[in-house]
Amino acid sequence: MERLGTGIGWRPAIAEAVEAMAGIEWVEVVAENVCPGHLPDSLRRLRERGVAVVPHGVGLGLGGAERPDPVRLAALAERAEALGSPLVTEHIAFVRAGGERTASRGLEAGHLLPVPRTREGLAVLCENVRIAQDQLPVPLAVENIAALFSWPDEELTEGQFLYELADRTGVRLLIDVANLHTNHVNQGEDPAAALDALPLEALAYVHVAGGFERDGVWHDSHAHPVPEPVLAVLAELASRVRPPGVLLERDERFPSAAELEAEVAKIRRTVAVAGRDRVPVGAAARPGSVPASGAGAATGPVADEAARTRLALGQTALLSALVAGTPAPEGFDRGRLRVQSRMLTAKRGSVVASLAPELEQILGDTYRPRFLRYAAGRPLTGGYRADALAFALHTLREEPPAERAVRRALRDWWIERSGRASLVGRPWARWARVARFALLGR
Repeated sequence: MERLGTGIGWRPAIAEAVEAMAGIEWVEVVAENVCPGHLPDSLRRLRERGVAVVPHGVGLGLGGAERPDPVRLAALAERAEALGSPLVTEHIAFVRAGGERTASRGLEAGHLLPVPRTREGLAVLCENVRIAQDQLPVPLAVENIAALFSWPDEELTEGQFLYELADRTGVRLLIDVANLHTNHVNQGEDPAAALDALPLEALAYVHVAGGFERDGVWHDSHAHPVPEPVLAVLAELASRVRPPGVLLERDERFPSAAELEAEVAKIRRTVAVAGRDRVPVGAAARPGSVPASGAGAATGPVADEAARTRLALGQTALLSALVAGTPAPEGFDRGRLRVQSRMLTAKRGSVVASLAPELEQILGDTYRPRFLRYAAGRPLTGGYRADALAFALHTLREEPPAERAVRRALRDWWIERSGRASLVGRPWARWARVARFALLGR
């Protein structure tokens, strides 16, 4: 595996700081947030300096019941080629459910949700990973996610599940040590036991991130400093194998450039200190360990359509409970599902606010509570930009602000963003606007 070194997640808000940071050997970008034909100047400059750029996907849903969407796969491949990336990464998760297979409307989670660690769920995941590997121009690595809850009747531990996945497909592993800590707090899973079971020779790189604990639940926020327990899991991993790459993730509430640089330095020191007494990985590798690439990997059982349908029904029922208010499926921790549901809605509101910051500026402190009321029972189905427009229209129709200036600003925003402003100047535009304003309850 190519050696990456120490890196940081590149985000537009910290682009300048990342460029100026000493010792950064590579960066990771959210794949869906970059346009291959219009790369940010900052990323271009980093590449010209020899800094590797790895696209990190969040939308494939490799753990879902359906086979990977060819359009999404092609987009990920296009970004890898545009960035000259040594590999691409995605998550072991599902992000959508419903649709034709379940004769129900399609639902979007807007978040990474855990897959059932069952033999059947593993077979579906393995086939989806193989399909992705065949369509990508560079190696694929997949990441373990943080989970608030687990599926009932699971058959494998996290370490066993990851080992089997890598063994059957030859896929590389992106191990997030913050997620191992999250699953320790939230589900009692021992990070050391997970590391003991992993095929560390398949390690592509490592994520490190911060979070916080509230009411006994660890929230993997990516908006807080990396805590000591997460660094301890990193040290545990680094005492077993020299990671090809280690990367700091930070997505919100960015600190100063100096604080970010200090966090990266602390991560680098943790790896160096832990590696002093490391047993060489070759000496520890088990018989029949994971191949160096997908070629030659064992295949294992293949998922049939009946298995995919059973998984689809289970994931649709779960996602519907989380985003549409239907009853929780049997066997799940209902308290944890309520927490997850609130988190999904809050995150949805934050993403809409980031894509359409004018909404929060117009509505002020009332934006958040208004959005939570709007989202209750209205699942995300058409993407976040459509969600922003639907929220604005719902507010104008159902909960119009008392202040006339606020109503006017929100209405003007909706007209412009929905494309209605292009009607202005046409002979019939005035009458159309009058009718529309009447419908909106001017």
